[in-house]
Amino acid sequence: MPLAPTADKGETISSYRRHDSDTGSAEVQIALLTDRIKHLTEHLREARHDDHSRRGLLMMVGQRRRLLAYLHRTSPERYQAIIGRLGLRR
Repeated sequence: MPLAPTADKGETISSYRRHDSDTGSAEVQIALLTDRIKHLTEHLREARHDDHSRRGLLMMVGQRRRLLAYLHRTSPERYQAIIGRLGLRR
């Protein structure tokens, strides 16, 4: 299962970064994980028996959940902004 194309990844990073050289802030990581989760979810709709990819999906969801919890703890306004932009429910 290939990752999202590099152009899409670059666009995601540039739209969620906090400053010009930011590639690893919590917002960027959450946005990238969300893109990968959406991509993998679509794959699993067709390949229902792909348990290895399903495990990877669950690990990504858990990582995103931990990042969101961290952001909620440290900066609730940034947390609200990112879940609003990504359309995540919480």
